[in-house]
Amino acid sequence: MPGFEVFGDEEKRQISDVLDTGVLFRYEFGEQRKNVYKVLEFEKNFASYCGAGFAQAVTSGTAALKVALAALGVGPGDEVITQGFTFVATWEAILDIGAIPVFTEIDETLNMDPEDLKTKINDKTRCIIPVHMLGAMARIEEIVAIASKHNIPVLEDTAQAAGGTIKGQHLGTFGNCGTFSFDSVKTMTTGEGGMIITNDEEMWRTMSEYHDHGHDHVVNPGGRGGEGRRFVGFNYRMMELQGAMGIAQLAKLDSMIAAQKNHKAKLRQAASAIPGVQFRSLVDEEGDTATFFAFIMESSEQCQRINAILKESGVGAINFSENSWHFYPSWEHLMKGSTITASGWPFAEPGGKRRVVYDPNLLPQSADIMSRTLVYPVSVKMSDEQLKKMCDALGRAATA
Repeated sequence: MPGFEVFGDEEKRQISDVLDTGVLFRYEFGEQRKNVYKVLEFEKNFASYCGAGFAQAVTSGTAALKVALAALGVGPGDEVITQGFTFVATWEAILDIGAIPVFTEIDETLNMDPEDLKTKINDKTRCIIPVHMLGAMARIEEIVAIASKHNIPVLEDTAQAAGGTIKGQHLGTFGNCGTFSFDSVKTMTTGEGGMIITNDEEMWRTMSEYHDHGHDHVVNPGGRGGEGRRFVGFNYRMMELQGAMGIAQLAKLDSMIAAQKNHKAKLRQAASAIPGVQFRSLVDEEGDTATFFAFIMESSEQCQRINAILKESGVGAINFSENSWHFYPSWEHLMKGSTITASGWPFAEPGGKRRVVYDPNLLPQSADIMSRTLVYPVSVKMSDEQLKKMCDALGRAATA
């Protein structure tokens, strides 16, 4: 990670195709664009790559979550269950759609704990969002089975795990839909941008219309159709330059993952000498994207001691219990219910009555796991020198 490491002539050619037409808008201008529809081509390629029936490109992974939630009919009065270790975008999208985020524990996969999920479902639950964090899969088959018993849709947040699989089936295709991010630090990137995949044609049609102000896309991609608009929407359109980038980057995704796997294997071998170390539980090791390398200590004290040695060597790891963007107790704006709206929405109803108050001690299992876990991002083009430096530091930590 990220995909900018492999920018080359392929991206330049795709972008030049767009610049030659002068059309950056994904719809219309049929004569001027000379049949160049990069976003549409990217959508078709991405759906085919994942083995999904349909794909809808949008402006970001965050927008993908919101558009998918809207298409699933989620709104005020509803609850959406997700995990307490995720990027803030997951629950921001839930709040922005008007629903209430409910958080589960994570387990050794560093993703949603299916057992805790069972305890969080109630009659207000309208969607479940497991997140395939740090490039590896949640126990998605178990989660979908639990959700199916309650007739609750599953939205897979696959923002950090494009290209990941379980037994050959791509992440994002197990639930009702899957969302992806292509921002500047993702394994494949369009700078900004996102995608939603689904096998439900009606859901795809709803997403297609909602992300473009409700425009009817029966005539697609040449125009916006007969304007038989069914509902109001918003603007989350991806532009042609992003679609062009996506086409080139998607073609490189498998090779990027292969490079990351090679680097991660060497880091794991070096870290295996640390006394008592455990590694993140992988549902399917072959399907891991190897975007991150996570290793778990026996105690938080050992974790801090090991990371102090790594920092002294100039290769300190990430401890997500100290990170303010990805772990439940550190989301101070969520805990405080901070908002710029005068009414206090989305944390308060008009009139000031609080809709929800979050307890920072709600997820003790997750807090324990996070306090003992160290993480390295794994780059695509990691130099031999850097890799050796990291492995040597892990070796020193193992004998200290």
